[in-house]
Amino acid sequence: MTVYFIGAGPGAPDLITLRGRDLIARCPVVLYAGSLVPTEVVAFAGPDALVMDTAPMTLDEILHQIVEADAVGQDVARVHSGDPSLYGAIAEQIRRLREAEIAFEIVPGVPAYAAAAAALESELTLPEISQTLILTRTAMKASAMPEGEDLATLGKSSATLAIHLSIRNLKHIEAELTPFYGADCPVAVVYRASWPDQQIIRGTLADIRQKVRAAKITRTALILVGRVLGSNDFSDSRLYDPSHVHVLRPKRSA
Repeated sequence: MTVYFIGAGPGAPDLITLRGRDLIARCPVVLYAGSLVPTEVVAFAGPDALVMDTAPMTLDEILHQIVEADAVGQDVARVHSGDPSLYGAIAEQIRRLREAEIAFEIVPGVPAYAAAAAALESELTLPEISQTLILTRTAMKASAMPEGEDLATLGKSSATLAIHLSIRNLKHIEAELTPFYGADCPVAVVYRASWPDQQIIRGTLADIRQKVRAAKITRTALILVGRVLGSNDFSDSRLYDPSHVHVLRPKRSA
């Protein structure tokens, strides 16, 4: 028996990996985070599968279902949104599984920031603009941020920021990042990236809070901050530069 932690992707059912889809189809037990994973994804489950939404369940209740499946030798598809390695709360589940000596495997998925970048038609790493992407969140009702991971510290890098779980904290984001990025720094908020009701709000650190408030977005949104957004003033990379010689494109004779 194996528990498969499956990244369902950002929302669109055709953005799940083939491996993830096929595991959902063959596992007799499917446990999914219904607040973030659309029912179209778990619709891949077999007609006789036990499919349960874990959104109202506690960790103990989720583990109880897994232990019951283990007792009768049934594989479990544990379906999380995006990629399970990012804010997936799988580590605490894995710790319990190891204690119970239950086998598990992690199946990666398309992360929300990748779907958001695609929706924005943007590359998040542009030559001489930003070559670093920082995935982070802010402290609200969830766990506190570790020391040294506050926005003021991260903002000193001027890297592109993908800020999760923070749409209600835009005032704090504006105050912390404006000294480093400037009030005119582009910001994009992508609500439910790749879902049918996806929304994109573009602005700056100075006005994004007002725009989001007007749109009445209060959850399930990713905030991207950085000069790469909408920038057209950047140098071509050396990847395809004819003067850049490498093993796959050796120097050509004149």
